[in-house]
Amino acid sequence: MTSRPVLEFLLGDVVRLRRAHPCGADTWLIDRLGADIGIRCQGCGRHVLVERPQLERRLDGFVQRGNAALSAAVAPART
Repeated sequence: MTSRPVLEFLLGDVVRLRRAHPCGADTWLIDRLGADIGIRCQGCGRHVLVERPQLERRLDGFVQRGNAALSAAVAPART
């Protein structure tokens, strides 16, 4: 088990992954948060659910950050 901190993803984040999608695009919009994270290809619009650890491994960087207030409004309250 690694001791790396968990990355904070926000709704509306645009991320770049290490490998390009078959359509040729390499940027994805995060549109669902939870145990699985929903990402939508910015090239063809394909929607994929990816497990959080898998997305963290594939992540190359953030292109644009989403809105923290929007993410907090739709996320369940942490206790």
